[in-house]
Amino acid sequence: MAADSPNRAERMFKRVLIANRGEIALRVIRACRELGVETVAIFSEADRGAPYLEMADEAICVGPAKAADSYLRIDRVISAAEIGNVQAIHPGYGFLSENAHFAEVCRSCNIGFIGPTPEAMAKVGDKTSARNLAREAGVPCVPGSNGIIGSEDEAIRVAREVGFPVLLKATAGGGGKGMRVAVDDAALIPAWQQASAEAQAAFGNPGIYIERYVDRPRHVEVQILGDQHGTMLHLWERDCSTQRRHQKLIEESPSPRLAPATRKAMCEAAVRLAKVAGYHSAGTVEFIVDQQGNFYFIEINARIQVEHPVSEMVTGIDLVKAQIRIAAGEKLGLEQKDVVARGHAIECRINAEDPAANFRPCPGRIEQIIAPGGFGVRFDSHAAAGYVVPPHYDSLVGKLIVHQPTRTEAIATMIRALRELRIQGIKTTVPLHLDILSHSAFRDAEIDTKFVERWLAG
Repeated sequence: MAADSPNRAERMFKRVLIANRGEIALRVIRACRELGVETVAIFSEADRGAPYLEMADEAICVGPAKAADSYLRIDRVISAAEIGNVQAIHPGYGFLSENAHFAEVCRSCNIGFIGPTPEAMAKVGDKTSARNLAREAGVPCVPGSNGIIGSEDEAIRVAREVGFPVLLKATAGGGGKGMRVAVDDAALIPAWQQASAEAQAAFGNPGIYIERYVDRPRHVEVQILGDQHGTMLHLWERDCSTQRRHQKLIEESPSPRLAPATRKAMCEAAVRLAKVAGYHSAGTVEFIVDQQGNFYFIEINARIQVEHPVSEMVTGIDLVKAQIRIAAGEKLGLEQKDVVARGHAIECRINAEDPAANFRPCPGRIEQIIAPGGFGVRFDSHAAAGYVVPPHYDSLVGKLIVHQPTRTEAIATMIRALRELRIQGIKTTVPLHLDILSHSAFRDAEIDTKFVERWLAG
């Protein structure tokens, strides 16, 4: 961001509410403290007494453990904001972070929303709408339907035009829900019905569209950052191909084995799309890359991502601070030439799950936690000894991030840091990460989105 100006103190928020919990809530609290901004944290009964809440200037309970009765209750979040006398709300990721209606309610209550406008969020939040924007911006899309499939006859017609196998995807989806693969006519209709029912249950929207199934792609996403004054930049790309059932496990930047020309074209395409959408704040434009090196647009995530530290480490730009400053009306004070990627960063998501038991969630009390350290090591976590991981929410305990001059050095540092990390009392995904990082396919960057599942099955 630009150097401090005389009227920065007048623009910046004095008090911000964090409409989230856990690791991202603590991340925002820390960023606000460094900006001289007071914070109000909200919590459910399940999170009462969590250590990170003590770091906020005020903490307000918004309901019982169930997210639908607390963190997802817009009326209770807004009431907490009014009680806390805040000027803005940071939604973090998950929960209400991509809810355009919530952003609109904030605006109607004269409360700043630290994210994109409701209009931009609505445009990019629906996948079929986002695909249309991508086409308008000249961004390659996977061949598929132009909108939601309305009938069985239309599904069969589109699938035959696109060519089997096809992928059926929820227009309002995410996290792998509402997705099915169909290999022929016989499998298409049952897959459509199943995907639609799952989408309705998960998102309240049964809409399904069809696109060609790309076999063994890599998942590469571009971090974007734009202000309210017309500046839109990319912070290069992250590779999120190491995943299981569409859930990311390991992220890294830069993406290995991505040709420089492809990297440049993909990042520029992300910026074009963001401009067409009228987007500002931090966001992520997601792509898949096929085995021939062609890239195709998937979706836009209109929020900060779990893996944002990877981009922070290679660019030196604090994305959460940037979000807050942008929402306060400040200019980025950067040009694209100023955003230089240096070295290689890797992030491992440490979840309270048991990989040896089909990734069974493992909530419970953490008896001991010892974070690793050393050059180029960062551990973002809200957990502490005595903290009870609740069973009601995402199982993320923390994120281990390393940054080194080369990918080989980053892998070595991550292995060392994972071995230093001690979390006792619950099962975690640390052993799985050690196995993946030691695998020859990962070391040689011969990975795709199904690599982990093939390896585990074999």
